[in-house]
Amino acid sequence: MTDRPAGQKRAGAIFRTRLVAALAFMAGVSACAGPQRVVAFGDVHGDLDATRRALRLAGAIDEQDRWVGEDLVVVQTGDQLDRGDDERAILDLFERLRIEAAASGGEFVALLGNHELMNVRLDLRYVTEGGFRDFDGDPALYENDPRFAEIEPGQRGRVAAFLPGGPYALLLAERNVIVQREGTVFVHGGVLPAHVEYGIDRINEETRRWVRGEGPLPEVLVGSDSPQWVRLYSRGEPDEVACDMLELVLQVMDARRMVVGHTVQEEGITSACDGMIWRIDTGMSSYYGGPLEVLEVVEDRVRVLRPGG
Repeated sequence: MTDRPAGQKRAGAIFRTRLVAALAFMAGVSACAGPQRVVAFGDVHGDLDATRRALRLAGAIDEQDRWVGEDLVVVQTGDQLDRGDDERAILDLFERLRIEAAASGGEFVALLGNHELMNVRLDLRYVTEGGFRDFDGDPALYENDPRFAEIEPGQRGRVAAFLPGGPYALLLAERNVIVQREGTVFVHGGVLPAHVEYGIDRINEETRRWVRGEGPLPEVLVGSDSPQWVRLYSRGEPDEVACDMLELVLQVMDARRMVVGHTVQEEGITSACDGMIWRIDTGMSSYYGGPLEVLEVVEDRVRVLRPGG
């Protein structure tokens, strides 16, 4: 066997050194990254105490409500509004956590539920007296606007806050109707094949434009089969047709499961369709008095977290 020239030997040694270093670096990155932990919780309906307790159970915040979740992903599946008096504090907390989580390498995602969209449509049937008072603080938003002439004085501040293009509507416009994280689809009510055909990105973008006051209410958000209203997967035990529809949606979206809120599960978080659907609205707010539970997803492992383990 002929000896290689000294230059080739040195070049080979340098290549091997660099290759080993690169492999070691990649191994270190993989070990540090690990599987992504995602925690989701459902409807909170104006109950700040329940919201805080859910976030602490998830490992997202400390006793001062500061983000401590590092790279944790938290998804709240909508219905922050109505039925309780703490809505403004919840919206402000969620916006701050969104910023703090991103700065720590994590993510806080709050979705639009039917009650957020009802408020943008100025359907205020479920607003409490405290909910009206909470937004009655800036007459400059409406005092010279003829649209408010026929609105009761005590309701004008809230209407100004949430009508399309209003200050809190603009905050809601930063949110989506449907998101997908780590193989899991999150939505308030459900995703049907028709929604996938319409386009998930299109639903989110058209909703955003409407809430900003830049476009009409999307027809896909109207009716009992809309993504924030449908209960096909969450009311009782879905039949075979519903599970087949769900399986089709997940296949097209390249996802393993769907997580929804909207319909109270009186005994706590439930699953159906062989684990393809998880229903996480436990009615944890004081209005319903249900149990405090959150859902944790790590790759293919799904478990319910409860206070005390």
